[in-house]
Amino acid sequence: MARRWTNTLTRDDVTPEHLFLNRRAVLGGLAGVGLAGLPGSARAQEGLEPNTWEEITSYNNYYEFGTGKDDPARYADALTIDPWSVRIDGMVDRPGTYAFEDIMDQMDIEERIYRFRCVEAWSMVVPWNGFELADLLSLAGVQDRARYVAFETVLRPDEMPGTRFPVLDWPYVEGLRIDEAMHPLTIMATGIYGRDIPKQNGAPLRLVVPWKYGFKSIKSVVRITLTDEEPPTSWNRANPREYGFYSNVNPEVDHPRWSQATERMIGGGLFARRQPTLMFNGYADEVAGLYDGMDLTEFF
Repeated sequence: MARRWTNTLTRDDVTPEHLFLNRRAVLGGLAGVGLAGLPGSARAQEGLEPNTWEEITSYNNYYEFGTGKDDPARYADALTIDPWSVRIDGMVDRPGTYAFEDIMDQMDIEERIYRFRCVEAWSMVVPWNGFELADLLSLAGVQDRARYVAFETVLRPDEMPGTRFPVLDWPYVEGLRIDEAMHPLTIMATGIYGRDIPKQNGAPLRLVVPWKYGFKSIKSVVRITLTDEEPPTSWNRANPREYGFYSNVNPEVDHPRWSQATERMIGGGLFARRQPTLMFNGYADEVAGLYDGMDLTEFF
């Protein structure tokens, strides 16, 4: 399949792996976490002991395994990811259950180095391995009447202890407009830093939409539905005042509890100078046209 997007970021821009996986510990100033600059800077990791794999994957958000930051690493190993399949249905020509192995056999896996931003006003640069969502949807044949794409995370209470509590309305769901889903920047990720995604980070298959906040990038996807109606999304359903359907990075629209006008780059240190947040997370040239004529303070 032909590559349809040209990367402008390089390996020199990438956030170090241990800082990416332990990013909340970095922001919280927890002991043992390196706060030096990115590789190539004058302060890059000098004199710091690298964290172990266990340490760097032990502070995470995946509420299906619990709301504590160490819960996903503690409990996610119970998640069965082999075999895995994705149900694609709704307004498609070839609805069905697609085995993960068959999907991988037909996709061109490539590395995409993307800026990635959390709603709590930090950002990073991540090397994702994966393929364009458009290529996956083409397997099922998108019908002309489809206007939205809905996604659903696996729900297994016997393997996911967090789902035994009504923290959210399970299963976790997300959605995109069809033009957002078919955009070449939108990918299904299968790896990080050239390695398979850990279970607590969304194995074996997760969405990545780099111009939106990180919570839009739904983990461990088992169902994709094409529809002509805007689908519900978990955080919007839980708190519509704070989490809109679109959830585009927009420095002019603050979260009700904090400003989005500036951000801190992971790896620059806990007290690093904040930098202005870029519209659409720096991808305005590529995606701003998707929202021509829309009031982005209303459709946030």
